[in-house]
Amino acid sequence: MGIKLSKTVNNMIGSEILKISGEVKARVAKGEQIYNLTVGDFNPEIFPIPEKLRDLIIERYKEGTTNYPMANGEPALRQSIVDMYKKNCNADYVPDEVIVGGGGRPLLFCIYFSIIDEGDGVIYPVPSWNNEHYCILTNAKSYLVETKAEDRFMPQPADLKPYLEKANIIALNSPLNPSGTVISKEDLSEICEMVLAENKRRGPDQKSLYLLYDEIYSNLTFGDAKHYNPVSLFPEMKPYTILVDGVSKWLAGTGVRVGWALGPKDLMMKIKTLLGHVGAWSPKPEQLATAEFLQDRALDEYLDVFRKRIDSRLKGFFEVFSRLKEKGYPVDAIAPEAAIYLTVELNLIGAVTAEGKKLNTVEEVFEYILNEASVALVPFYAFGASEKLPWFRLSIGTTRSEDIGIIEQRLEEAISKLSFE
Repeated sequence: MGIKLSKTVNNMIGSEILKISGEVKARVAKGEQIYNLTVGDFNPEIFPIPEKLRDLIIERYKEGTTNYPMANGEPALRQSIVDMYKKNCNADYVPDEVIVGGGGRPLLFCIYFSIIDEGDGVIYPVPSWNNEHYCILTNAKSYLVETKAEDRFMPQPADLKPYLEKANIIALNSPLNPSGTVISKEDLSEICEMVLAENKRRGPDQKSLYLLYDEIYSNLTFGDAKHYNPVSLFPEMKPYTILVDGVSKWLAGTGVRVGWALGPKDLMMKIKTLLGHVGAWSPKPEQLATAEFLQDRALDEYLDVFRKRIDSRLKGFFEVFSRLKEKGYPVDAIAPEAAIYLTVELNLIGAVTAEGKKLNTVEEVFEYILNEASVALVPFYAFGASEKLPWFRLSIGTTRSEDIGIIEQRLEEAISKLSFE
């Protein structure tokens, strides 16, 4: 007989992405050679953090800045973040409207926990990252909006509109994990106008509708793609917008654990208290080093090289799938726009293997590609999308340029062995 635990914990489910990644890593540990294109992380040997940032962190540790940080973040870092938003977005914030945490995850949880009462509504598109789990943890009512390949898996304002009166959070992520695409200026503007109109309708006596805008990949856009910030587009959105960002992705610092949120001062103060009870602060040396690095010209120099290296890999894989498609294989890909991901389609459901086994599900397609090609991708159902959707996320954070040709050969060999009834 099992022990009695809370309903919240009993309803909690693990990350499907980490589950898949864990299974792949276990096979690699046993000696299998697998091209792991699953997790949104970086191999530090291929994509190290900026050398200047690394040196600054080491210096801060040598100086002995290893005591508790300020509960809402070190003043120097909050000021650097304010300066960065003014410079990059022309968005006006003050340090008391900024809170720093140990990466984006604890901040996202605290934002949900600070706004949502049991049964309150959260609107979010699928596929998207982790909103399902935050809704479970806060006992929120989920309003899922299914997105489409023809829309680059970005939500359309008209699809969000029916749920506005029932919700207290619209959770958006742009550039989007998992698709590597960005929300357009026009669509984001329309969503902002909807949020403003809904809050005007509610008046001061009702809980507001907030736009939770996760822009953790904000500095990783390529070609003509451009990232837009809601407060930059509509300054009047500031009371209803919570921005989340950090160094995890655009400085390859997933393990550095420096994230931040910007929003209404009263909400930030509540998050400060909640974050303090959890103790999910960012380490003080990393904060002080990041504060200095965000003001350094080495930041722009690093980003210029970093973007080019990521862009070349994304384009390389897009060309791989374009060539396979031209050869008549049932695959596709959406042209990369941002982040470290490529959206790829492996429309292999119904295919029969050389051993006579029919691939009936996306999971079986995933297993076939993993076993036959030694290539690991993440199915979109791991991000809350339909289990019938034959689209996958391909992450380039652990990929060397010379791997791309090998992966292409392995994929073609595996798919060519299939027959279609």
